[in-house]
Amino acid sequence: MELTGKVALITGGRRMGGALAERLGNAGVDLVLTYNDTRGPIEDVVVQLQAGGRKAAAVKANLADPREVSRAVDHTVSQFGRLDILINMASVYRRRSFENLTDDDWTKVMDVDVFAAYRLARAVLPHMRAGGGGRIVNVSDWTSASGRPEYTGYVPYYVAKRAVIALTEALALELAPDHILVNALALGPILPPAGLLASDVEAVERATPVGRWGQVETVAKTLMDLLQWDFVTGETIRVDGGRHLK
Repeated sequence: MELTGKVALITGGRRMGGALAERLGNAGVDLVLTYNDTRGPIEDVVVQLQAGGRKAAAVKANLADPREVSRAVDHTVSQFGRLDILINMASVYRRRSFENLTDDDWTKVMDVDVFAAYRLARAVLPHMRAGGGGRIVNVSDWTSASGRPEYTGYVPYYVAKRAVIALTEALALELAPDHILVNALALGPILPPAGLLASDVEAVERATPVGRWGQVETVAKTLMDLLQWDFVTGETIRVDGGRHLK
């Protein structure tokens, strides 16, 4: 896909969305980024993109609400006239022991990680068809891609990210005749979570074959390549420094 002049919608990119949006903007893509509670970081990205000459906007959207999913897509198309790229990054990552899980815990993860990705794909479909094709990239996790849960306390998250891979494969088959390619990125240790102990940071480094955490720029480069390929669909690409090999 030639990226110049295309429009992308990125959901949930508070931690990595800025770097991804910057790379897309430099390639000539106009962008809409969603946020749920915290507007500040996303708004900073929008201002930066606009200063670089790109069209960009931030949209508040609770992606667990189907109406707000539709509103985010409608806003994108009404603002920029088209929608060519969907990047589903929104996720709920919360540790809770299995015996303390509630139905609400389970539903929150599934609504954001799986159902929002599904609903967004349905909402963008007519617009991508109108544009002659498009790209959908879903973000999963290296543990789910490997089929081996690594950490306790993340049952809904692990299951949801496995479902994201299944959704990617099924959508790839369904949408290929429309020239819409659907792939997933299974991310490994890219950014240490806030508050992670130094000893835990080092433990991850020891467990990763390349011996370090990744960089957001690595994810951005992989994403850019994936968007421009025109004969790859239904794939889950690991960006994990070889973590799945251990």
